Parts: sequence; C-alpha cells; structure tokens
Amino acid sequence: MIEGFKRLLSGATVTAVMVSAMSAAFAQDRPEYDFTMAVITSPGDVYTAMTQGLPERISKATDGRVQITVSDSLVAANQVASAVRDGRIPMSAALHTYISSEDPRMGIFNLPGLINNIDEYTAVREAFWREDVKNIWAENWNAVMLADGAWCPTALFSKTPIHTVEDFKGKRVRIHNPQTAELMSALGAQPVPMPTSEVTPALERGVIDAVFTSICVGSAFELPRVAPNVQDWAMSPVTGWVILVNADVWKEMPDDLKKQIETAMLELQEEAFSTYQTYIDTAVEKVESLGSELWVASDELKAAASAPQYADPAYESWYARATELGVDGKAYVAKVREALGKN
Repeated sequence: MIEGFKRLLSGATVTAVMVSAMSAAFAQDRPEYDFTMAVITSPGDVYTAMTQGLPERISKATDGRVQITVSDSLVAANQVASAVRDGRIPMSAALHTYISSEDPRMGIFNLPGLINNIDEYTAVREAFWREDVKNIWAENWNAVMLADGAWCPTALFSKTPIHTVEDFKGKRVRIHNPQTAELMSALGAQPVPMPTSEVTPALERGVIDAVFTSICVGSAFELPRVAPNVQDWAMSPVTGWVILVNADVWKEMPDDLKKQIETAMLELQEEAFSTYQTYIDTAVEKVESLGSELWVASDELKAAASAPQYADPAYESWYARATELGVDGKAYVAKVREALGKN
C-alpha cells in the first residue's frame, strides 16, 4: 500500500515537473508584444509585398519578441489611419492620399502637373516632405512613422479610349482624392469616389466608365477584361504610403526593441524604393497578357490636361483647405517647385 502510494506520488511529481517545463517553454516562445496591423487591399503592388512580409521581418529582427498579424478586413481603407490615432489598433499601413482632404500637405502629389513621376516624388520627399509628414503623423494622428514608400504609378483604366482632353467629357470616373475630383469636373467628367473593391462590378454594370488606380492593382484585378484601355496621363501619378504605430504603444516599448524595429523598417523602406520598378514592369506585362497596352500621353497632352483652366480649381480648393489649417498653401507649393528646380 505504502509502496503503491510512493509510486503514485513519484509519477505525479514527474508529471508536475513536465507541465512546469512545458509552461516555461511556452512562456519563453510567446512574444512579448502581439500587434495587429491593418492594411488596404492592393494585390500586386509593392505596398502589399512589403506589408505582407513585415511580420517575418519584425519577428526575425526582434528574435521573436514582437509578433505582427496583418489584416486587410479589420477596418475600412479610409479608416486605417484614424484607427491607429484612436487606439483601436496598434499599427496600420496607411495611404497619405486618403487623408489629404483633412490635411492637404498629405496630397501634394495630387495637384495637377506638380509632381509627375517617381523621380520627382523622391526628390521632394528627400528635400523636406518626408520629415514634414512624419511630424504631421506625430502631432495630429498620435502615430509614429516607421517607414514609407510609394504606390505603383496611377493609371486610367477605361471602357473606351481616353486619348484626348475632350475624351474626358461626360465620363464617370472613379477617383481617390479631392484634387483629382476637381480636375475631372473641370475637364467635364463626373468624379465618383469608390472603394477599390467595388470597381470591377461598377465597370461591368456601367456605373462608372473609367477608374484611376495603381497600375499594379489594376493589373492584379485584371481590370483590362472590363476596361481594356489603359492610359498614363500622369494625373496623381504617385501615391505615398506609410507604416504607422500608435505613439502611446511605441512609448511603452523598451529602447532595444525600438532600435531593432527601426533598423528593420529602414531596410524595408530601402527595399520598397529599390524594387519599385520591378513591380511596374510586372504589371505592364500582365496588362499586355490580357490583350491591352499601356498608352502614355505625350508631354503636350499632359500639359493640355493640366492647363490653368482645368488645374486652377484643384489648386484653389487645395489652397483654401490649407488656409483653414493655418498653412500657407502657395508657399508650400513654391517649396515643392524649388525642390524640383521648377521655379
């Protein structure tokens, strides 16, 4: 009887030790920080490649101490910035242009004829704009900017060709920012705000005639099947994106983890810009495989579409909103032109 009790006690002790060891191992493997990051649905774009690869990158950089789960369905696309500000989620990958109506400085690349390609975007970004928006995110959105990048160039996918200024008249065009909306109205088109996810059925049903979106996203969604004309008018040609973390969350993290994350984000940022053209080339090839070609407007046509009678309404509304925020809009545009040597 006593020997049996000893054997039972011995077995119970072994079991307790095993459970304790397993619990310790589990606790050791469990990350110290487990964050969810909201992203926007954008198949084929460098934005998606960078954000989808971010969890592995951060886990490796922090030796598993930080785990990130990426979600494109947690919040609406136009709320990924405010969700971080309000503390609803700890991280997001937001588009500057989606909040340009709230702060026009976030949408300088939407002004007609101002910033026309990735090289000009990069020049302005490095001259002053990146630090400006970093401060804006911190001061107005309670967010720390960890990295930024650029969306693939904007293309115009349409059901019928839009190869002249006159071709815009009467067209119902999906837009994604207020300045392009003003430009479309001035050109005689009807701007229609619409989430990317609704574009294909809207084209199929005739709700819209054309759509401005990233050529990478448009090709991944196979828009040429319903809108076979793919055009580059250099209208809102480059859209910036940013990876954000809630400032309060960031403040509570230890300095060594912050340093590891910052290093990993710098590497991500450099990769995003260095591989940018690769994603564009892949998108153009996909467009061609679907039976379409990328038509590029001549410099003369681009200049005609951004002539004062069409561009002025976009600039005036931008200046007006800047004034409401206490920003000298004309001086800000002049600063952009100076960075580009266009003064």
